Amino acid sequence: MLVAVDIGNSNIVIAVHDGMKWVQSFRIYSDQKKTSDEYFVVLDSLMSHAGLYKHDINRAVISSVVPNLTRSMQKNIIRLFDVQPLMVDHKVETGLRKETIPAELGSDLLANAAQAHYMYPEHPVVVVDFGTALTLTTVDSDGSVLGASIAPGLVTAVNALFGNTAQLPQVELKVPPTAIGRNSQESIRSGIMFGYAGMVKAIIERTEQELGREVFVIATGGLSQTIAPLIDRINQLSAMHTLDGLRLISDLN
Repeated sequence: MLVAVDIGNSNIVIAVHDGMKWVQSFRIYSDQKKTSDEYFVVLDSLMSHAGLYKHDINRAVISSVVPNLTRSMQKNIIRLFDVQPLMVDHKVETGLRKETIPAELGSDLLANAAQAHYMYPEHPVVVVDFGTALTLTTVDSDGSVLGASIAPGLVTAVNALFGNTAQLPQVELKVPPTAIGRNSQESIRSGIMFGYAGMVKAIIERTEQELGREVFVIATGGLSQTIAPLIDRINQLSAMHTLDGLRLISDLN
């Protein structure tokens, strides 16, 4: 089996693939104050409760956008499973044209682009990832990584409102019944959900204007299913897209 680790700014996702499907996935909080030993205890407990042990895992792949956690997770994967994980960077094989990968492109967006091109090699593809940051990564039909757009994520935006305003409440993000809210919660939901839907559509349309071609749009990330009904440009929801990209990169290497 393969264990894939996606280290993000808010969460670390660990998932196990048996060659046919993802059989387990765990999400833990990205805490840079935790020691390597503390993470080991957490990971060991999660794997043990899922009935997964050292002899079950023969491959591992790690993507990280949090440098302070990268080495800790790498050490713990070796300690837990006695395998050397593949660390995703711009040097590994991805199926993309290496010379086109922007120097600052995160390994999670690299995995998104690789999986998108693998799924639809005949189209230019935009991957919309609704995470801590909202990212739109564009890959061309020849495997060229054209670049990305980045904005604060939906939850990040809500937390900024909640943390910097005296009277606005923290709200659960869901689609409101109307654009004109009659109370604080409905008003925030309207501004965030309809506003972000409009922003995503506008960036997709601008991307198509710049390319002179229509793009295929894949959505992933925690809130993708919630907001997708508001964005008619989304062609496919891909819940495990980044992890699928990591699995693909592991296979290619």
